[in-house]
Amino acid sequence: MKEKIESKLREKFPQAILEVNDFRGDLTFLVDKNSIVEICKFLKEDDELAFDLLVDLCGVDRAKRKDRFEVVYHITSLKNKYRIRLKVRVDEKDCVVDSVTSVYPTANWHERETYDMFGITFRNHPDLRRMYMPEEFEYHPLRKDFPLLGIPGSLSLPKK
Repeated sequence: MKEKIESKLREKFPQAILEVNDFRGDLTFLVDKNSIVEICKFLKEDDELAFDLLVDLCGVDRAKRKDRFEVVYHITSLKNKYRIRLKVRVDEKDCVVDSVTSVYPTANWHERETYDMFGITFRNHPDLRRMYMPEEFEYHPLRKDFPLLGIPGSLSLPKK
């Protein structure tokens, strides 16, 4: 299955597959962020692969100067009982990725959470607003530069 997925992706998106990693049976593709929607659509609609379920989507702060963030997509083929991981790297200066909600509607909630916690914006998301933090909160708590104890005075707490 691994070889089939990789050969199909390399054939269909030769420029967009940046890296392939197979670690302990988990197949991961690092892909160009500008191709994420087309790749997800292909993986879902290809009859042989049939990756029809987006299980999870999350952000990662890599604490690097270049391509500081990653968006990680866990996609499953129920037909083949197989799971892969897609990653896109996002630079802090251009912290935008295309939304995959048009392919996997369940991405809606996960993209909102990633936006709220990491500040990664999802272009063409149908309702991109904060999920846990107030709209006026100017920070993103899961970034590595956010202090563990928070920023004093940045968030008003409810009175007792």
